[in-house]
Amino acid sequence: MKVSDVQDMNAQMVQQYQRGENLAVAAEKQASAAAVKPEEKVDLSTRAKEIQQATVEVTRLPDVREEKVQEIKSQVEKGTYNVSGEQIANKMVGESIIDLFA
Repeated sequence: MKVSDVQDMNAQMVQQYQRGENLAVAAEKQASAAAVKPEEKVDLSTRAKEIQQATVEVTRLPDVREEKVQEIKSQVEKGTYNVSGEQIANKMVGESIIDLFA
């Protein structure tokens, strides 16, 4: 009796599944060999390079300007630090407008 002459329906289904699986693996190998992806390349414009460089430079700056802090601290201690209410209001309104669009 030959294996290929099996009359059992379950055995035939298993054989058919195995053949289909083998075909799928072969097709996948062929597709991956044929699908050679081109090398990705990015060209930055001069402007983009300048922006990138500026971003790097800005991140190197300290978050706190110590000389400005010391200057204001000195003025507060001496009692000479004065800020008008109008300046404060303008700054608050300006920042709230920026927050609306950010």
